[in-house]
Amino acid sequence: MPAYTQLDVSAQLIALLADTETEPRPDIQLEALTVAVAADLPVLLWGEPGIGKTAALTQLAAALDLPLTTVIASVHEPSDFSGLPIVGDDPAEQGVPMAPPDWAVRLVRAGRGLLFLDELSTAPPAVQAALLRLVLERRIGALQLPPGVRIVAAANPRASAADGWELSPPLANRFVHLQWTHDHEVVVRGLGGTWPRATLPQLRPDGLSDAVAFARRAVCGLLAARPGLVHQLPKDESRRGGPWPSPRSWEMTLRLIAFATAAGSSREVLSLLVRGTVGDGPGLELLASLDRLDLPDPEDLLPDPGGAVLPQRGDLRQAVLDGVVAAVRNRPEKDRWDAAWALLVRAMETGAPDLLVVPATSLAALRRPDWEVPASIERLSGAVALSRRADQAGARAKVAVR
Repeated sequence: MPAYTQLDVSAQLIALLADTETEPRPDIQLEALTVAVAADLPVLLWGEPGIGKTAALTQLAAALDLPLTTVIASVHEPSDFSGLPIVGDDPAEQGVPMAPPDWAVRLVRAGRGLLFLDELSTAPPAVQAALLRLVLERRIGALQLPPGVRIVAAANPRASAADGWELSPPLANRFVHLQWTHDHEVVVRGLGGTWPRATLPQLRPDGLSDAVAFARRAVCGLLAARPGLVHQLPKDESRRGGPWPSPRSWEMTLRLIAFATAAGSSREVLSLLVRGTVGDGPGLELLASLDRLDLPDPEDLLPDPGGAVLPQRGDLRQAVLDGVVAAVRNRPEKDRWDAAWALLVRAMETGAPDLLVVPATSLAALRRPDWEVPASIERLSGAVALSRRADQAGARAKVAVR
């Protein structure tokens, strides 16, 4: 019988503590991370020390079966990322090649992996400058990282980072920035031995073309209407180290929208990705325009108002009803006017009646003298206080307009 030392027993106990499992569990920040990784975009996790950024990356690499290579950016020299000059036999003829570090060589040999750049906010400006080519072009010296390598970084806010630096704007603009926070239930269940399972998004092969078309329409539509959003370098120096809009970050946003759409990701996940790429202001504008892209066309609703499917969210439902009234105003016909009233009845039956006041008042004002009042108005009178007589309803609408 072999003799066991106390260190052997300690190792067994440590192994038991490390023996954990995973389970499918909704986690929007983890899903946002996996969408960005699938899209092959560099991700930067921001969070306070001890929040679990490193543990999340370790678990992600294990779940995706990717070799994990961790590089602490702050303890490296710029030459570790740009390459060390190696003098050959004939420098005048062959030049001086830039030799990559050993961890980069291992990644190339493996052909795949997860490169984790930790403590990015403690890297001095010279190191950050050297990282630019690595993050954007995936090159280290003369070495090109293979397509199977994904890059994820982590950083602490400057206030809680040891000798922290603000991220330079060129480096910050190359990342998808995700705020990493802890979920009480996830932590408790994880410490009990079960963590959320990280999985790559399931992209629908038959929806890829539609996802690309939707993403291009969304981004190009917003930027065509708001050209000032194409490039906005923040005036506040501290904000330059986070997400902000530029042609590069809009291209990243377009890719993320396409991936999230093809994967059927939730609005919450898409919000994290979009705001983490172009910032809160432009990101929220884009999300609002995405909502409008999903709204049904009023011309599709008017032919069959009884079977219309209206959005559940109040603001979107209000926008649809306003659009229906605008469509009737643009082409005022008796059958379209009647169909619009039927659509308002449908909205009353399936949602909050207070949303009908403005569209009903506006629709009543569109009545022509020879148009008979549809019976559907009677069903709306209690909700929006319309008169039984169309003339009085129109008069009240005119007073409201004045």
